[in-house]
Amino acid sequence: MSSPPATVETGSPSPAAEARPRRFVRLFRAATSSVVATVISQVALLVILSSGGSAVVASAVAFVAGAVPNFLLTRSWVWGRQGKPRVKTEVAPYLVVIALGGLASVGLTTLTGHLLAPLALPGLLRVVLLDGAYVASYAMVFVFKFTLLDRVVFSRDAVARDAGRTPATTSPS
Repeated sequence: MSSPPATVETGSPSPAAEARPRRFVRLFRAATSSVVATVISQVALLVILSSGGSAVVASAVAFVAGAVPNFLLTRSWVWGRQGKPRVKTEVAPYLVVIALGGLASVGLTTLTGHLLAPLALPGLLRVVLLDGAYVASYAMVFVFKFTLLDRVVFSRDAVARDAGRTPATTSPS
């Protein structure tokens, strides 16, 4: 009589394997909340540009208009944080991360405005090109911002620091 074929016990997935689906869900949710923030920003940007406002003012106001709802959505829906936000460990680092993105957006939009100025383009074409620069800058910094928010601002270590605990380690001790 032959013995049954050997089976391999798989056990539970590794912590890294379990983290991947959660990270993709967070990435999807972060992208969705960024789209919401971008729509809000776009409305502000287009209203200001269409009324003859400068690229600097329009992009700065648009950035702030999208940043507030993005923080609220990102904090609660993407990373599941509840309660009052902690200024030192959530709000301040978030502001630093988005300020870097905002500087890139305002900078690129302003640069585009300066490059377009000598061309004396019709109003609608000017607005479309400035808007394209603004959206392109957001797309370029999205992955950078998501990574910083995921790994620094809303990481498990940050949650542990907020609760006054020492973060759990994955190395055997």
